[in-house]
Amino acid sequence: MLKKLLLAGAFLVAAPLQADEAAITPQATPAPDAQEDADVIQARQDRYERLTVPVTIDGEGPYRFMIDTGSQATVVTRRISDVVHMPSLGRATLVAMGSRREVEMVQLNGLEFAGRLFDNLEAPLLDAGNIGADGILGLDSLQDLRVLIDFREERMTVADAGSLGGNRGYEIVVRARRKLGQMIITNARVDGVKTAVIIDTGAQNTVGNQALRNRLRARTGAQVQSTDVNGVLVTGNLAIARKMQIDGLELSNVPISYAESPAFEALGLEKQPTVILGMRNLRNFDRVAIDFASRRILFDLPGGKYNVNPYNRVFFPSRGPAN
Repeated sequence: MLKKLLLAGAFLVAAPLQADEAAITPQATPAPDAQEDADVIQARQDRYERLTVPVTIDGEGPYRFMIDTGSQATVVTRRISDVVHMPSLGRATLVAMGSRREVEMVQLNGLEFAGRLFDNLEAPLLDAGNIGADGILGLDSLQDLRVLIDFREERMTVADAGSLGGNRGYEIVVRARRKLGQMIITNARVDGVKTAVIIDTGAQNTVGNQALRNRLRARTGAQVQSTDVNGVLVTGNLAIARKMQIDGLELSNVPISYAESPAFEALGLEKQPTVILGMRNLRNFDRVAIDFASRRILFDLPGGKYNVNPYNRVFFPSRGPAN
């Protein structure tokens, strides 16, 4: 029987909770125009397809997989296991943003994407409703590739660095160290406090640990709720950091949700100030490339500006309908 400890960083984000939310009475609104509603649904579907990657499994598919640089393992959903036979490998403990759960593990063969074929992957089997996609491409299938997130085109691509244009057009190139497959930036600072930063394409919000909150003595305001890949509700306390500095770039007014997440402990970072930098803040850049082969993270700054304000850009959720 397989017994492992796996880390999965992805989680779904809900709106912030206000203290008097329960006292607010919803107001009736006119029904939307049918064509307008259809256009909105199509726009969401188009964005979802651009920010997921098509894969095939044993020739079946294509299936839409999200890329999660915070997940150690590639994940498949039960809807795929109903179509493709995957031998059971027993159970393992999956550490998500807000929970630890025993999950069923399966052997994933014939996973094909980016011109590569993967066999013998040990994949957790999860519910599609907790993921928002058909599956997740984790670190076990990304290690020699580059993940390119182009926010101008609202598109995510995975391939080798050369076919994605190399390092041309990136103002900042940051060297990261690897721990349990994760790419960790160790020389960042949040309001002057030395902080480890993990780039997590599967997370929407930026999440800080209690060690960082204590060092900053951060005063929190509204609560933010999210649901992790185990389907467990996570509540964080929101605070604004004035500055986040990563090498030569600087983010201003960065919203950070502080939460007791078992993910920090699983990485051995519970006592070190750490943030998991999610898509909401990454969207302030034109492009972000995560190059696992060279252990570098590359940033293309909007207009070449080295100081970026997160509130200057409109945020569009990267998750969409799963079918």
